[in-house]
Amino acid sequence: MNNKKLSGLYAITDPELMADNLIIKAEQAILGGISVLQYRNKTAPPEQQEQEATTLAKLCNKHNVIFLINDNVELAVKVNADGVHLGQKDTQLEQARTRLGKNKIIGVTCHNQIKLAQLAQQQGADYVAFGRFFHSQTKPSAPQAELSLLTEAQQLITIPIVAIGGITHARAPQLLKQGVDMLAVIHGLFGQDDILTATRDFVEIINSPKAPL
Repeated sequence: MNNKKLSGLYAITDPELMADNLIIKAEQAILGGISVLQYRNKTAPPEQQEQEATTLAKLCNKHNVIFLINDNVELAVKVNADGVHLGQKDTQLEQARTRLGKNKIIGVTCHNQIKLAQLAQQQGADYVAFGRFFHSQTKPSAPQAELSLLTEAQQLITIPIVAIGGITHARAPQLLKQGVDMLAVIHGLFGQDDILTATRDFVEIINSPKAPL
């Protein structure tokens, strides 16, 4: 697996929230201390996706931030991203691994199902993501996951665990107490007026001595 550490604050881009300021806003989050940046844009033309992903890949590499592409394995290969994040309806994990090789990171969405996480782990995923845990402005219809799910996951899952869905500064400690390795945030970063400060505040919460990370 890629030797960059999978822990901390995990930012996911959003074309509606970021629009023409994608690079500027992403850079604010990078400077604020994120550990991972996932590029997610399933609607833009392929040329735009490649151009944006190329720029973000260089930016992340410069600041030693893990750069992942949402679903698009071929795009990840083109821009030499650190890996991909796969949804349940996206490319199969085995296919992605064959294309990317053993040293790239592959994460898998598991919604609110431990069995999906166990399967992903068995198939060689590098991390699994559970959620949404709270009301999500980005994906309001996503399956609801309970905090108790994370307690069970701690017993059965040995690879890093990501929590996603409506995470705010106030809600973050609840998830950190459950032992999650990464907090994935979209609106809580890119929907804020001051992205740099919002990012730094999240990082401070995650790095707090009270948080079991």
